[in-house]
Amino acid sequence: MTLRIGVIGLGGISGAHIAGILASPDAEVWAICDSSEEALQAKGDQLGVPESRRYLHHEALLADPNVDAVTIGTPNHNHYTIAYAAIKHRKPFALEKPVALDTREAAMLKDLLLQDELPHMICFSYRYKAAVRYAKFLIEQGKLGAIRHVYSQYLQSWAIPEQLPLVWRFRKAFSGSGALGDLGSHILDMERFLVGDVERVFSDAGTIIRQRELPEGGGQGPVDVDDYCHVLARMEGGISSTMTISRFAYGRGNYQQLEIYGEKGALVYNLEEADSLYVNLADEGDTGFRKVDIPREYQADQMQAFFNVVNGKGDGLDATMTDGYINQRTIDAIIQSFTEERWIPITKEVSAIG
Repeated sequence: MTLRIGVIGLGGISGAHIAGILASPDAEVWAICDSSEEALQAKGDQLGVPESRRYLHHEALLADPNVDAVTIGTPNHNHYTIAYAAIKHRKPFALEKPVALDTREAAMLKDLLLQDELPHMICFSYRYKAAVRYAKFLIEQGKLGAIRHVYSQYLQSWAIPEQLPLVWRFRKAFSGSGALGDLGSHILDMERFLVGDVERVFSDAGTIIRQRELPEGGGQGPVDVDDYCHVLARMEGGISSTMTISRFAYGRGNYQQLEIYGEKGALVYNLEEADSLYVNLADEGDTGFRKVDIPREYQADQMQAFFNVVNGKGDGLDATMTDGYINQRTIDAIIQSFTEERWIPITKEVSAIG
């Protein structure tokens, strides 16, 4: 059966959702939703979605009995409300990260799904890089031995221009946090996906440009989220981690690197060198880092993975709301740390959504 997908939110990230739907033999774009009539008209005409299946409000789309599942790619402050409605309407959903504005909202969504399971996915998209999945396999095979250190970076430069207006990503009420939630949520999930849980954090963050022009004109408004965030973390098993996150790294477009060092091996993943992984493994006689060939079976597509989840064919590597909740708890702990300038412990979760 071809899944009829409703796309909620037609901003930038929707392009990846829609491309994944169009590329899959298992799904079609059935309906679209956005608060902008102009966006609805433009995207609806482009995709050939009838006027009757173009919605200005998510509740109307979710009430459509022909919609089998939805993707949610709205600004962060809408994530909780729309995901909550999708759960109540029993519509499987793929939700962008972070899952909510704070831990309280994330906990409510997690608890709802624990009470009444529903196929869903949190879009931590780097879980679907073949290099990351192969790195996970190597770690689980013990190729690195006991992990000692994890060093990660996620750097962009798009926020540098002072003339850039006060878009929603610069406002706490709409985003929850700045570079931390936007970029750091991915780093936190990747480290947890590959290595394990964070037990405590110490962080520093700051805002470089504190005032920006209002998009609608009429003066300036305050930027009240972090432009950069640096995190020192202690992970389970005594692993020490550092995370460097910034939207002010000159010359960087979408730079992401992860280095993991163990007692008998190490690996380096870099996003810009697509699907590549460098390793140095004592078991294989390495005397330096070398690029490895990644088997085809580690290739994956995020949207196809979502359709597999909806059809009961998931591979178990997809992020659930419990993963999103733990991610949000860690984000909030990091915010508390750089606000109070102290170490913040994070208690381990024992429940999970399958």
